[in-house]
Amino acid sequence: MTDLILRSGRVIDPANGRDEIADVAFADGKVIKIGRDLPGNGSEIVDVRGLLVVPGLIDLHTHVYWGGTSLGVDAAEVAQRSGTTTFVDAGSAGPGNFHGFRRHVIEPSPLRIIPYLNVSFPGIFAVSAAVTVGECADLRLLDPRECVRVIRANHDLIAGVKVRVGRNAGGASGAAPLDMALEVAEETGLPVMAHLDNPPPSRLEVLSRLRRGDILTHCFRPFPNAPVEADGRIREEVLEARRRGVIFDIGHGSGSFGFRTAEAMLAAGFLPDVISSDVHTLSINGPAFDQLVTMSKFLRLGMEVVDVIRASTAAPAAALGRADIGRLEIGAIGDATVLELAEGEFEYRDVLGETRKGRQRLKTRGLVVAGRWWHPPQT
Repeated sequence: MTDLILRSGRVIDPANGRDEIADVAFADGKVIKIGRDLPGNGSEIVDVRGLLVVPGLIDLHTHVYWGGTSLGVDAAEVAQRSGTTTFVDAGSAGPGNFHGFRRHVIEPSPLRIIPYLNVSFPGIFAVSAAVTVGECADLRLLDPRECVRVIRANHDLIAGVKVRVGRNAGGASGAAPLDMALEVAEETGLPVMAHLDNPPPSRLEVLSRLRRGDILTHCFRPFPNAPVEADGRIREEVLEARRRGVIFDIGHGSGSFGFRTAEAMLAAGFLPDVISSDVHTLSINGPAFDQLVTMSKFLRLGMEVVDVIRASTAAPAAALGRADIGRLEIGAIGDATVLELAEGEFEYRDVLGETRKGRQRLKTRGLVVAGRWWHPPQT
């Protein structure tokens, strides 16, 4: 028996090359049929004509260890406005506190949370408006053996190793935390997600180390450590990393996305592989806000809606090595996001305070989670 039908929406599924008006039916937590005028059979029917129906959005860079870290936000609350059904937590927890993240946040969550383990033992323990201490500034906090132990004990959940390098996150540690994270990744067969803020180290030092399938987040950050030269040319190490198979992820956040950088990259034909928000307590009220606002900025920058959706569904699913999410096909996990492509006058802001005016914004009009129309509690 069918549990739910989304009726007559524009179904966009880049993973399968689908862009058509259709119904989508769900049962037993999965997609069971896509087509026109599907019979209801007593199921719940939601009329979504005039709206977009896309695979459940995947935000590849978030911080949702709510209550366990100073920068954590509540995934269920964010999902109501962001349309996100899968939150990838980018290293909020380290080996010392991952067990609490798993038991108290991940396992009870109605939404999917996929964690990267921070290479630093306490995770991101002190990032706030009042106090900021980089977790990689003191190398005594990094123990590769502890990382490997926790990854092996939680191999069903942990998708990769997160490391934050740069003057803010690592002080004078340079590339040493990245080298340690790569050693852990090689030992466990997982990818690395590398954050890079202000030098040292340089973008060249970081990119030259990353392997196929590793992720450079904050990939369109402004100067310094921007991916483009002052004249707009893409740095050679960036082009070489893409040829090698490194994944480029936006990770907007509060300090890591600049319009001028993005405009230069897109003008040169270098689109991001993945669009993510880096939503946390310091970015949720601007300038990132959430996944949909971040996606809408790329519509303003000239990306096609199908490409923006691909960068928030199929592409992050591929980066995670997950063939069961980020797509709408028979047998796939029954997650979907219903969106409105609103027309109007919208202002967008980057981390430097520069603004751009846009004519479109993506807004959430509902979520399907595990095959059910999801009505989260209002608080």
